[in-house]
Amino acid sequence: MNVEKLYSMQAGLDTHIEVKHGLKEEDLFDRKMLALLVELGELANETRSFKFWSLKPASDKEVILEEFVDGVHFILSLGLESGFRYKGDQYEKTHESSVTEQFLKIYGTIHEFRTNKTSQVYTKLFRDYLDLADMLGFTENEIEQAYIEKNEVNYERQQKGY
Repeated sequence: MNVEKLYSMQAGLDTHIEVKHGLKEEDLFDRKMLALLVELGELANETRSFKFWSLKPASDKEVILEEFVDGVHFILSLGLESGFRYKGDQYEKTHESSVTEQFLKIYGTIHEFRTNKTSQVYTKLFRDYLDLADMLGFTENEIEQAYIEKNEVNYERQQKGY
């Protein structure tokens, strides 16, 4: 996955949104954090990993992937806002034993990043999120392509007054 390409695309989208909505001088960190938490919840809802009371299956892979890349948008944006970049280095996967536990781990890491805004915690957040992708069966190529497609959709939405 070409992470630098994604950062560049995200920077362009962020700038477009901030200029269009008069937000260039605003600190958007907390709003982006809340947006990431909401997107993570939407992703969990589509996987249905925690819905022990329901027999309904998870959404289609394409729907789950689209929700996943919504989170990627905000993780990239938070990195840009904080001056951190995930380098895309190889790392040892350290995901939890279930998708539900991995979601909880990510929620914890998001909170940790909010209270301890360091490059190390940001990298941990990015890696935890990629571990979830692995658990959900997504390749880096699928993530990159879905991100590119959703980025285009986000620009179109901005043009239409979203």
